[in-house]
Amino acid sequence: MFFVMKRIIINQYIVADPKICHGKPTFVGTRVMVWQVLELLKAGESVENIIEDFPSLTVKHIKAALDYAASLTKEGYVIINTQPQVSS
Repeated sequence: MFFVMKRIIINQYIVADPKICHGKPTFVGTRVMVWQVLELLKAGESVENIIEDFPSLTVKHIKAALDYAASLTKEGYVIINTQPQVSS
């Protein structure tokens, strides 16, 4: 069986396209991946600094990324361990 990924419009600002960044969610019209912005926010980076680093993004893009992340944990999600395993 063969699965072909097609372009998926996640919301007005985010798309998953197999031809862009191996299908990872990116902001429409860019190669900026959503996870990159979420990681920057997690690290304490301000929205203003993120927009300065990625001038193609706006506050609406950042809010769309947060909305997308929230929806992943609210609807049909898979729990994975993202913490490094420490052996005793």
